[in-house]
Amino acid sequence: MISTIITAGGVSRRFGSNKLLELMDDKTVIEHTILKFLKYSDEIVIPCADETKEIILNSKAFNKEKIKFVPFGQTRQKSVYNGLLGCTYKDFVLIHDGARPFIEEETIKEAIELVKVKKAVCVGSWAVDTIKMTDKEGKIVNTLDRNFIFQAQTPQAFEYELILSAHKKFCDKDNFTDDSSMVEALGCDVFALASLGVNRKITTRADL
Repeated sequence: MISTIITAGGVSRRFGSNKLLELMDDKTVIEHTILKFLKYSDEIVIPCADETKEIILNSKAFNKEKIKFVPFGQTRQKSVYNGLLGCTYKDFVLIHDGARPFIEEETIKEAIELVKVKKAVCVGSWAVDTIKMTDKEGKIVNTLDRNFIFQAQTPQAFEYELILSAHKKFCDKDNFTDDSSMVEALGCDVFALASLGVNRKITTRADL
């Protein structure tokens, strides 16, 4: 069984308003995201605020058989943890940013198939730019081999008990920027899966 957590509790400071409720064509950003995952998920758990919940409840994306809501946390990490605790099915879980509505369905399918074998999968893209490291003053100190640079995106897919154990162990540490980093910190392997198409995260109005 596949559970999907779609994070929707952010405050969108850089955007200036709730970006998930902005319209793209005839649907909000969060509706587009939900619709990408509905057919591949046995349940979708959404940590979000009441305003977002009401929009989803009254949208074409709402499916009362599959979608449930949980309170969002003060950080993304806490929101995901709330989502994990709200899962009914405890086999495999996908974790996806609500602000990534462009994810290709083929990538979702590939992530599901791969996680059943590898237990931990991170969707992303291989770097195409030359990557530089700098010091605190901005001076370039090293050039990294971009052939080994993978830019993490979502969804990230895990065996349920594995990602739950990571969140429980690191629940008091909010310095993780994604879920795969937490699994890596457990000493477990995470495998890269290159996303198809443009899997942009909407952060600013220019992205929209």
